[in-house]
Formats: sequence, structure tokens, C-alpha cells
Amino acid sequence: MKVVAVSQRVDEYLEYEEVRDTLDQRVALFLAAAGGLCAPVPNRLGAGLNDWLTALKPAAIVLSGGNNLGQCAARDTTEHALLDYARLHRLPVLGICRGMQMMAHWAGTGLRPVQGHVRTRHHLSGKITGEANSYHGFSLTDCPSGFAVLARSEDGEIEAIRHESLPWEGWMWHPERESTFATRDVQRLKALLS
Repeated sequence: MKVVAVSQRVDEYLEYEEVRDTLDQRVALFLAAAGGLCAPVPNRLGAGLNDWLTALKPAAIVLSGGNNLGQCAARDTTEHALLDYARLHRLPVLGICRGMQMMAHWAGTGLRPVQGHVRTRHHLSGKITGEANSYHGFSLTDCPSGFAVLARSEDGEIEAIRHESLPWEGWMWHPERESTFATRDVQRLKALLS
């Protein structure tokens, strides 16, 4: 199995005076289905993140879903650093929902609110086809420079992107939230990890 560094959402529990890094357990199962071993990345490592990654030696990085950009500065900083590390080491990256939004933001593309994309399903068209779940309230304003669009929803929103020279993909759907993982998604992740 290949070690995959996975970013985590941030949840605040005021009654306990705690801020927790969290990850849907199904992410680890989805990664395992494609031959990956999930290694959750702490959000508060700051300057120590590079040393942590050097010790971990991940084979790939996944930017997970949850939280909106700007909601948690520590997570935004962590994910920017993960993308910088992945670019430097030419590591595969998969951005899931917010993770795809972070990839686009990192590449200089903005986000805008979108209607009809929360708790629904879409039919994908483009290089990736089929059906996908949808849980996002923001969409990309356009395709980031250096990326190509892989899929759009029926209303024309960008649902998947791929970097033109790095082994990076972003998907606006949550593959881990399907009751049975889509063969399409498992095979695409396997291809990224290979």
C-alpha cells in the first residue's frame, strides 16, 4: 500500500474548548480500495509540516472535503503547503470537493456561490461521465491556468479538473460518500497512485 497524506477538516467544539482535526472514516476506506494507506495531516504543524512530510514520505496527497475556504486559516495554510510540497516532489494529488476548490484557488482561480449543488446528484459530461453526488455551495469561476476540465454538470459547472503537467485531479463530488464506491473513481485514483 502507498502512504497518502490526507488533509483534514476543522471542527470547533466550544462546550469542550476544543478545535479538532477530523476526517470521515470512509475516506480511509476509499483510499484502501485503491491501494492507499491514509495518513491524516494535522492542521497546526505550521513550519514543522515540511519536516513531518519528509519523515512520512507520502506517495500522494489528498485534499479532503469539508469547511469552506477562508473558514479556517490553519487548514488553508496547511493545504497550500501540501500543494507546494506536491509540486516540488511531483506527487500525485486528488482534491475532493473543497480540495478541488483549494487547487483552483492555489492556481489563482476564484470561487462563486452556486445554486442546486447541495445534497443532490448530477450527470457528468466530458472525459469523466456518469452520475456523481454533490454537496458544494461554491463553484469555480473558470478553469485554473495549467489545468483542463474533465467533467461538467448538466448546468455547465466545472465538476472535475486535471493538471496539464502534474499528476493532479480535482473532483467536486465525494467518492467516499457513495454506498458502494464507483469503479470509475477507484480506477482513477489507482491510476493517480501508480
